[in-house]
Amino acid sequence: SPRRIRVLNLFGYTGGSSLACLASRNADVTHLDGARAAVSRARSNAELSGLSGEPVRWIVDDALTYVRRAARRGERYDGIVLDPPAFGRGAKREWRIDRDLPLLSGLLAEVLSDDPSFVLLSAHDPRWPVAALDGQLREITRGASAVRGRCERGEMLLRARGGGRDLPMGVYSRWAAGTV
Repeated sequence: SPRRIRVLNLFGYTGGSSLACLASRNADVTHLDGARAAVSRARSNAELSGLSGEPVRWIVDDALTYVRRAARRGERYDGIVLDPPAFGRGAKREWRIDRDLPLLSGLLAEVLSDDPSFVLLSAHDPRWPVAALDGQLREITRGASAVRGRCERGEMLLRARGGGRDLPMGVYSRWAAGTV
């Protein structure tokens, strides 16, 4: 059977990515969001999905604060999901993607394991094109250079039916271990 992996889901909102990882039955997930209501809804969604018995830590905290602490404690994650907002207000600080994502990317490089499985980075701010995300992904995975992997990038679209216009939803950049 596949090895168990540790996954960090930052800006986890109501848990879609965390639930997908938990449903694999091979992931220990740390789900983090700065909004207590979002984390509560994510926990409820896990229960409704029959996944409440799977190993998950539900954390309400600031992403930068948490990752700094995790790096100091020597925590390592095999998978990282990162879906930051363009702007957000926390209890103690304000998040701005243009200012804070580069700093967070450097910190995430410190907590990515030596044998990573994947990193998924997405953005919904039109000022962050996929090429900018690629740069952040390279920063996060800089220590994974010994692991063969492949990158994929693209635009997220809500496809229109019946001849309507597609609705752009953002961009993503993903690295996954495996053959190049």
